[in-house]
Amino acid sequence: MRKPKVNRMVLAMCLGCFIMVIFYFQSNLKPASAQGSGRSSGQGKSWRSPLQMLYDSDQLEQSTVQVTHQGRRELLEDACRSYTHKRRVLIPEDLKHVIVDDQHGLLYCYVPKVACTNWKRVLMVLTGSAGPHRDPLAIPANEAHVPGNLRTLSEYSTSQINQRLRSYLKFVFVREPFERLVSAYRNKFTRSYNTAFHKRYGTKIIRRHRPNPQAEALERGDDVSFEEFVYYLVDPATQREEPFNEHWERVHSLCHPCLIHYDVVGKYETLEQDSRYVLQLAGVEGQVTFPASAKNTRTTGDMAAQFFNNIRPFYQKKLYNLYHMDFLLFNYSTPEYLKF
Repeated sequence: MRKPKVNRMVLAMCLGCFIMVIFYFQSNLKPASAQGSGRSSGQGKSWRSPLQMLYDSDQLEQSTVQVTHQGRRELLEDACRSYTHKRRVLIPEDLKHVIVDDQHGLLYCYVPKVACTNWKRVLMVLTGSAGPHRDPLAIPANEAHVPGNLRTLSEYSTSQINQRLRSYLKFVFVREPFERLVSAYRNKFTRSYNTAFHKRYGTKIIRRHRPNPQAEALERGDDVSFEEFVYYLVDPATQREEPFNEHWERVHSLCHPCLIHYDVVGKYETLEQDSRYVLQLAGVEGQVTFPASAKNTRTTGDMAAQFFNNIRPFYQKKLYNLYHMDFLLFNYSTPEYLKF
């Protein structure tokens, strides 16, 4: 009569121990799970990832900004369906421009000449790689571009890449394609301090596209005209030899928006508003402020029109065809100053 009672007591004790073991493992797995979703240490139970903040209507009221960004996402998806017929798998090479912030669950594809220096500065502050600096503008511009200061998605394993693409907020900033192109030309070929670009690209452009160049021009490469730059871009031999430099490479080739589903497509034309929106989604608007841009040096549409005045319609058309997908995917109209 006593054996069944003892057996029941032993069974109850074993069951209690089993429950305690399960509870222990569950409590120890939670931090790892939070880290995998981009949760930074020290944040409370109510913390929600930027991706949850974006898609959970209970967290943010529908505002004009949200409606705008939803419209941009839908336009991009429609354009991808209409104009890209061959799908392929992403490879690590495609992800070299995608910067990772594991602490806040962010993936940012940087596009040169679209405020990428300031975005890198902001991410250095957020990830702690800026050292004591809390003000992004305190970080020298050249330091923001040093490889290794920020990690890119190409550095992760396949499973880690997939996990981050699923659970992190993915954002990119774009710009009217020809304004970005003129901005790249002005910065890389008309500034005396950019001797590396003059030697690397200027000498080649002059040698190929200037009739009877002077020996000094061939040596220095520092007086490339915009017309010569356009000839270089539309010359089929250019891309056969090597890929475009990132400063004039097309956005769709840098960031692959038809393979990566970007949650926020910011625009240079609404830079301050869109940057504030991203920082709000990340829950860091009180920690860091996106730097205001110097509007007096910005390349505008009127300025781009002046540069295109000397470009013959035949070459305008060839150049437009080269950047056509960026116009389509990001809903930019064909510039009125083009003559073709």
